Amino acid sequence: MGIACGIVGLPNVGKSTLFNALTSNQAEAANYPFCTIDPNVGIVSVPDKRLDVLSGMYNTERTVPTIMEFVDIAGLVKGAASGEGLGNQFLSHIRETDAVAHVVRCFNDDNVIHVDNTINPKSDIETIETELLLKDVESVEKRMETVNKKARGQDKDAKEELEILQELKAHLNSGKQARLFRRDDEKVTAIVKQCFLLTDKPVMYIANTDEEGLKKGNEYIEQVRKIAAEEGALVVPICAKIEAEIAQLDPDDRELFLQDLGMEESGLDRVIREAYTLLGLVTYLTAGKKEVRAWTVKKNSTAPQAASVIHTDFEKGFIRAEVMKYADVERLGSEQAVKDSGLYRVEGKEYIVQDGDVLYFRFNV
Repeated sequence: MGIACGIVGLPNVGKSTLFNALTSNQAEAANYPFCTIDPNVGIVSVPDKRLDVLSGMYNTERTVPTIMEFVDIAGLVKGAASGEGLGNQFLSHIRETDAVAHVVRCFNDDNVIHVDNTINPKSDIETIETELLLKDVESVEKRMETVNKKARGQDKDAKEELEILQELKAHLNSGKQARLFRRDDEKVTAIVKQCFLLTDKPVMYIANTDEEGLKKGNEYIEQVRKIAAEEGALVVPICAKIEAEIAQLDPDDRELFLQDLGMEESGLDRVIREAYTLLGLVTYLTAGKKEVRAWTVKKNSTAPQAASVIHTDFEKGFIRAEVMKYADVERLGSEQAVKDSGLYRVEGKEYIVQDGDVLYFRFNV
C-alpha cells in the first residue's frame, strides 16, 4: 500500500534539511523563503532489524523492506490560503498526502532568519493551522454550494448533508481542526471524508532543535508538547542538522556516532516509526530462501485483507494463513524449531494480523 507523509512548516524551519536526511536526496536547502517551489518526493525504506535477522536465518537471496513516501512541501506563510507565497499550489500538495509532519523551529540561531523574526513555536503552529483551516472552510463552502442545489429540489439526503456541512463549517470557523469533528455515525464520517479536508489528516509535530535541546530539552519543545497534548498529536524532537550529518555516514560509523551522542537510534528512524503509528499501520513479514519482505497493512486487518497487499488473488482464493510470531522465531532460531515447539499456527479468515507476524498464505484461484 502506498503511504505518503507531507512535511510542512514555515520557511526556514528545517524542512528541506530533514527531507534530505530522510531520503538522502539533495533538495535545495537555502537560507531564504520559497527555495522549494515544487514538492520534492522521496521514497524511504522503513528501518526494521527483524528483516536482517530473518535474512540471515533463511540465507535469503533478496531482502525487501516496506517503504514510505515523504513529500517536502514548500514553506507556507500567513495568507497562503488566499495565494500568498504560491500558497494555493502548496496547499494542494498537502491534500494528496495521507498524513502531515509539521516541522516547528525550536532553536535559536542568528544566522538562520525566521520569517517573522522571532522564535515562537505556538505562533508558528497557529499560522500554519489557520491557513489549513481557511482552505478547509473554502472546500466545505464549495461542497455546500453543490449540495444546496439538490436540497432546494427537496432531496432528503441532500438536506441532511447540508445540515452536517453547516455544522462542520461552524466547527472549522471556531478554530478546531476537522479531525476533531464528531464521527458519531457512518454518514457524518463519509461526508467529512468526501470533502478531502487538510485538517482531517493525522498530524505529527517534529520539534527541530539544536544538539543541546535534543539532549536536555528546552522551552520551545515544551510549547510544542503542550499543543500536541491538547490535540492528541505526536511529538518527535530531532536535530535536523545532526540527522543530515548522520545520513552521510557509512552504517558502521553511523552506529558509533549515535553512541557518542547517547542515542539508541537516529531521529529519522523515530520519525518514520511514529509516522507508522500515526497512520495506524502494522508490518507483517514473509520469509523464505528466495525473499524476506516486509508488508504494510492497517491495524485490525484480517488475514485475507493482509494477503491482498501481496496480490488480490490471494484474498479471493484465501484458504488459510500459517503464522509464526517473529519473537518466537528469533528466540528459537529457526522455523523448524518454532514448529517443534508447537508455536506454528494455522489461522482462518477471521484472524487479525499482528505486527511482527511471519505469515505464509495458502490460496486457490
